[in-house]
Amino acid sequence: MKLPGSTEWLLHCATSLAQLEPGETASAAQLAEYYDLPAPYLAKQLQALVRSGLLSATTGPRGGFRLARAASEITLLQIVEAVDGAQSPYECREIRQQGRGALPPEECRRICVLAARMADAHRAWRKSLAGVSLADVLAELPEGAPARTRSLLTAITPQRR
Repeated sequence: MKLPGSTEWLLHCATSLAQLEPGETASAAQLAEYYDLPAPYLAKQLQALVRSGLLSATTGPRGGFRLARAASEITLLQIVEAVDGAQSPYECREIRQQGRGALPPEECRRICVLAARMADAHRAWRKSLAGVSLADVLAELPEGAPARTRSLLTAITPQRR
């Protein structure tokens, strides 16, 4: 499975926002400069997290994005699904019933074994991501990382981008 690059962007941006002090925000321009990303496209992607209730956004000179709830209540799966949806990346087209090797219909009454295994893998992947919150990610960062992130991210003036 290959996820779009914007998924990585939003996972990192949400993790960075989780490192801010309560009440602090970061603008799309600040996050874009922090990660060297295109600001207009990142702003559009961040809106997906706002629509999903994972981030809140404020406008104005001191506006920006922040987590809409505690980091412990936001999972990696929620972020991924906000961007990419929940549908399995595997789609069985029942080719076992086509071509020279087509199986007879009576042998295809049960779900294709490959489709079943792919569905199992998708469920396991989702379960794994659902079990990891942003707070869990923060707990695994190097000791000085949150302070460094806050210092560098908040030092970026939105007008510079």
